[in-house]
Formats: sequence, structure tokens, C-alpha cells
Amino acid sequence: MTLSITQRRRFSAQGHALNPIVIIGKAGLTKSVLEELDRGLFSHELIKIKVHLGDRDTRKSMLDTICQELNAAPIQQIGKTFVIYRPRPEDIDQKKARTIKTRQQKREPRRTKRSYQN
Repeated sequence: MTLSITQRRRFSAQGHALNPIVIIGKAGLTKSVLEELDRGLFSHELIKIKVHLGDRDTRKSMLDTICQELNAAPIQQIGKTFVIYRPRPEDIDQKKARTIKTRQQKREPRRTKRSYQN
């Protein structure tokens, strides 16, 4: 997956304020870690990952492996922190939009202080 420079800058700015969802420790990149990253990308699209490994080359290869396994795009790597992005599937977005519309239709209009005075 490739992103344009403007998309990467926008996602990098959004990722700055995020807290890490997954912290990878001494055990490294395991199957359960990949599953958790997949769940995080499915629900958030843009996630931050913290890695506690000492070698720079190991971290770089880990970021490449994560992006290949999960079909995600690397946004940023600063030290031991990664930011990755994967767009949400379209059918999920449509279902979410429908539920938001139905919630908004069910609400009654909000009454103000003045409306109670009449």
C-alpha cells in the first residue's frame, strides 16, 4: 500500500496525538501481537505502536513485517515508536454511517430555557 506525501503528512500529524495501542516487548512479534494489531487497525485505521527492542535494524525489519502481514502502510518511525495506517473496508463504513443516521433521526429536538417559558 502506498500513500502520497500529503496523506502521509496528514496521518503523521494525527498520529502524533495518539497513545500506543500495542507495546511489543522481549518476545517480539508473535501471532497474538499481530492479531491485536489487526483488531486495532480494523477499529481505528491509524494506530501507534511502541517497541522495546534495542537494535535499530531489528525495529526496521519489524515495521516492514507488520506492514506486509497486515497490508498496512508505514506512516512514521521515530525511535521505538511506529505509526501505521490501513483504511477500513468500505462495507463497514456504510454500516456505520447508516447506524449514525438512524440514531440522529430518533432523537427529539433539544429544548432550551426559553421554550419552557412559553
